[in-house]
This record gives sequence, C-alpha cells and structure tokens, in this order.
Amino acid sequence: MGEKKRKEESKPTFVFGNKNYKFMFIGLAIIALGFILMSGGGSDDPNVFNPEIFNWRRIRLAPMLVLIGFGFEIYAILLNPDKE
Repeated sequence: MGEKKRKEESKPTFVFGNKNYKFMFIGLAIIALGFILMSGGGSDDPNVFNPEIFNWRRIRLAPMLVLIGFGFEIYAILLNPDKE
C-alpha cells in the first residue's frame, strides 16, 4: 500500500506549463524572424561593394526583433504557470 502511494506521488511533471511553452515558441519565432531579416545583402563579386548591407532593415529592425524575442524568452521562463 505504501509503495503504491509513493509511485503516485513521484509522477514525472513538466517544469513549465502550456502557457510558458506558448510564450517560448513565440519568442523563438521572433528571434528566427530577426535573423532571417538580417541575412542577405552581400555581393556576388567580392570586388564590388554593395551598400545594401547598411539599410534600415538589417541595422535597426532585425536586431530589435532579436532582442524582443529574447525578452519573450525571459518572460516565458519567469512566468508562473499556476497563477491565473
């Protein structure tokens, strides 16, 4: 009888709740979008300079999205799933 009760009490549980995982996936998607926006802008010919690498999207928008995504990740980790 005591062994059965002990097995019921030691059921494996997840560290985070569903709400935490939703925010983690949202943050991960925002980070991925930021890195995708940062890519490109290079030149096929290494002797030709392409000023497209210094446009607003790659210098301002993409790093800001990455930082916002990391903010979502921190919020998801610190979020209490039991609190309503």
